[in-house]
Amino acid sequence: MHTYRPRPGPPRWLRPPRPTARLRLTILYGAAFLACGVAVLAVIAYLLDGHTTTHLPTSSRPATAELHGKFPVADVQQAGRYDIVRVPVKIPAADVQQVGGYDVLNAYLPAAAAQKLAGPTALTPTEQAKLLAEAQVQVNFDKREILIISATALAFIAVAAATIGWIIAGRVLRPLSTITAAARRIAASSLHERLALHGPDDELKELADTLDDLFARLEASFDAQRRFAANASHELRTPLTRERTLLQVTLADPAATTATWQAVSQELLASNAEQEQLIEALLALASSEGGPGEREPANLAAITSAALAAAQPAISRLSLNVQASLQPAVLDGDPLLVQQLVTNLIDNAVRHNVPGGDLRVATGTSNGRAVLSVTNSGPVIPATEVERLFQPFQRLGPRPARRDGGHGLGLSIVRSIATAHGAVIGALAMPEGGLAVDVTFLPPAPVPRTAGLMRRC
Repeated sequence: MHTYRPRPGPPRWLRPPRPTARLRLTILYGAAFLACGVAVLAVIAYLLDGHTTTHLPTSSRPATAELHGKFPVADVQQAGRYDIVRVPVKIPAADVQQVGGYDVLNAYLPAAAAQKLAGPTALTPTEQAKLLAEAQVQVNFDKREILIISATALAFIAVAAATIGWIIAGRVLRPLSTITAAARRIAASSLHERLALHGPDDELKELADTLDDLFARLEASFDAQRRFAANASHELRTPLTRERTLLQVTLADPAATTATWQAVSQELLASNAEQEQLIEALLALASSEGGPGEREPANLAAITSAALAAAQPAISRLSLNVQASLQPAVLDGDPLLVQQLVTNLIDNAVRHNVPGGDLRVATGTSNGRAVLSVTNSGPVIPATEVERLFQPFQRLGPRPARRDGGHGLGLSIVRSIATAHGAVIGALAMPEGGLAVDVTFLPPAPVPRTAGLMRRC
């Protein structure tokens, strides 16, 4: 049986480079420089070749020229086997023809001047045409040389520009490599580490600071999860341990009677009810952290009135003095979650109150926002402990002995629901004891004008 083996790929030096940001920036810099260089070459070629051409003018008036018999040595230039003499000549503009980047003169010498220049070295018409052709060839050659030299220089400069662009891009993107390496190194067990990037206040520094803030939030979230898992396991294990102890003690008692087992059964049922309440509280916390469902207008005053009515037995048992000021207040949210928030706040205010204490509940609007205020009397709460009470399984003191002491999830559920609705919670420890909590919701969304017209119709 033959085992399939993948065919080896090409050698590494034959593979195309990975399209990194540094390579793309280098190609972009080089291409931009090369395009500018080609544009400059095109302008040079345009200027060398010229852009207008005129025909040889016809003039019935002969041109004139003034020649002098003696010429300074500085005005004589040797070109091959010929001497070019700079002679001041006046030529009409109509006898000037532009060819490429040069001016060709249609000049005629007077007879006297021609006789002065005529001699054994005078040029024949054929030689003059040959000399003009040679001059044109030399001019074309010079043009090609200029263009070739310019193109070669452009090629070398383009390579140098790409190299410089590669170096500059690497230096600019170096902090990004540092950020990538640090982000890969930081894991769930090392979220305390930070990038702490130093340098100019640019986009890369802003990215590093944003990642540091993200790591800080993740660290706080992971720590909260660990504490939540530890506290939840403790809260769930405690009643189970108590139930097992009750059963073991009763089984080990040879004098246990039917009444004893009935008392144990009642204790187990109460413990089971406590576990059921804890599980329901955990489910409520999980559903609130999942965010609200379908938002719809809700009357905060009506929800609060229903919650007060549901808490009336506990209020009567403690003989609390209730002061309710329920003004209409409309908000957009999940009615079930808002009801859970109000119920938890009132239950918390009743559970941690004192017999004959006070309970003040108010609803209203402030700057178009629905506001719920719940204030209760009770034990003195240190100002530094208020924030901790909104964390899961956190209580002011040790775990209460009574069954209705709660599990430390009421205020954490309130905060989770408020966060899901974009509401703001304000909590203040009262100097004489107790806690005042204000929840300010977002203003309701404006009703579209067309929807209002449809309802009126």
